[in-house]
Amino acid sequence: MHFDRLKRRQFVTLLGGAAAWPLAARAQQQAMPVVGFLSSGPAAAPVAGYFRRGLAESGYVDGRNVLIENRFADGQYDRLPAFAGDLVRRPVSVIVTSGSPAAPVAKAATTTIPIVFGFGGDPVKAGLVASLNRPGGNITGVSFLTSQLESKRLGLLHELVPRATAIAVLVNPTNANAAGQSAEVREAARTLGLQLHIVNASGDGDFDSAFAAIARTGAGALLVAGDPFYFGQRQQLVALAARHAIPAMYDFSAYAQAGGLASYGTHLADAYRQVGLYTARILNGDKPADLPVMQSTRFEFVINLGTAKALGIEVLPTLSARADEVIE
Repeated sequence: MHFDRLKRRQFVTLLGGAAAWPLAARAQQQAMPVVGFLSSGPAAAPVAGYFRRGLAESGYVDGRNVLIENRFADGQYDRLPAFAGDLVRRPVSVIVTSGSPAAPVAKAATTTIPIVFGFGGDPVKAGLVASLNRPGGNITGVSFLTSQLESKRLGLLHELVPRATAIAVLVNPTNANAAGQSAEVREAARTLGLQLHIVNASGDGDFDSAFAAIARTGAGALLVAGDPFYFGQRQQLVALAARHAIPAMYDFSAYAQAGGLASYGTHLADAYRQVGLYTARILNGDKPADLPVMQSTRFEFVINLGTAKALGIEVLPTLSARADEVIE
C-alpha cells in the first residue's frame, strides 16, 4: 500500500514537471527580444530570408535568441495600418519594414519603438527622417534608391530598344512613391526625346486591362516601375510581357531570372542583409537616431539574352559587356 502511494506521488510529480515544461519554454520565449517584420509584399518574397541572414551574422537566430513576428500585406497596402498597430500592441522590441509603403505606416504607429526600414524612395523627402546623417527620432534604415533609378532604367531600355520612340510605364498608384516615379521618368523621357504613356495597375486583376491599354498606345517598350506588389507578381508580369511581345525593363534581377528582358537596380540580398545588421545593432542597445541612414552602393544590371532573341532584339556587345550578369 505504501509502495502504491509512493508510485502515485512520483507519477503526480512527474506530471507536474511535464506540465511545467511548456510554461518554461514560453517564459524563455517571452524573455527573447521580439522583432516585428512588416512587409508590403508577399511572404514568398526572398527579402525576409536576406534580412534573417544579416541578423544571423550578428548572432541573432529566429527561435533561438530572437523571435520574429511576420506581417505580410501581399500588396494590399490598406492592411498595413492594422498590422503595424498589432505589432505595437504586441509589443515588439524593433519594427523592421520592407517595401516603401510600410515605412510611413510604421512611423505613424509609434514614436517610441525603434524602426529599421528598407525603403525604395528618398527617406528625407518622404518625411521619414530629418537627414540621412542624423535621422532623429526612432527610425533609421537602408535606402535602396529604387525610385531614383527609374531614369537610369529608362535610359538602359532605350539603349536595348533604340527604335522604340514611345515607351509605356506601368505604375502602382497606391504606392507612396508613385508620383515621384512618374515625375522622374517623365523628365528622363523629355531628355531622351521619348514619348511616354503612364498606365496604372494596383491589383493583379488590373494587369490584363493594363497590358491591353499598353498595346493600344503603340508603345514599343515597357518600363515596370518599382513596387513591392509588382515584385510579388513578377511571374505574371513577365508572362504578360512575353504574350504581348513587348520588351520590358524591371527593377530587380529576379525579373530577368524569371524571363524578363532586363533589370537594373539594387542588389536586394546585400541591401536586406544591411537591414538585418542594423536591426541587430539596435537589439544590442544602439539608438536609431545615432545610426545614419545607409544608401545602397551595390547595383546590378542583368540582361536575358534568350528573351532578347525571342523578341528579335540584338543586344550590342558593348551593352552586354556593361551587364553584371548575362543570362543565356
